[in-house]
Amino acid sequence: MTQPTRTPGAADRARALGKELTAIHNWLRSELSRVATELDNYLTGGAPPTHLQAHCLAFCQALTDHHRSEDRTAFPALSRQFPELAPVLAGLSEDHQFISDILGRMRSLLTTVTPVNAQDVRSELAGLSAIVESHFQWEERRIATALDQLADQNRSSEELFGINPTEPTVRSNPGG
Repeated sequence: MTQPTRTPGAADRARALGKELTAIHNWLRSELSRVATELDNYLTGGAPPTHLQAHCLAFCQALTDHHRSEDRTAFPALSRQFPELAPVLAGLSEDHQFISDILGRMRSLLTTVTPVNAQDVRSELAGLSAIVESHFQWEERRIATALDQLADQNRSSEELFGINPTEPTVRSNPGG
């Protein structure tokens, strides 16, 4: 990858983007784990998951916002500066669509979580967890370095990634 010429201030800011992406991914991982734990507690005889739908829907929305921002902002900026990443970015965008399909099924299943459909919700959640983790690891390996070298520093992390990495917990407890 070609390294652009920048001022020291821009270089310091640029180096933070890869870390910010990882911080967002780590927050999304923890939220997904929290949703899974709440559902698992219910499946093993715990109390009905009164906030599960709100937590899961908030997670689904945060993940959707993250992927939309990457597709609309971060990936085009990376593609302009690093055209050799085009196949990787296309693959990541394909993952975004696949994940979006799973999130759609999750939203449908979450209209009411009952003992009858809880295992279906858990199966979708397990599939979502697997693809999201694989996707995040691929993204972190393949584009974090390019993000650290990104010349266009005029966009905020929230514009690039859909979530502010310094305040992601704002959405972590919707509805209670």
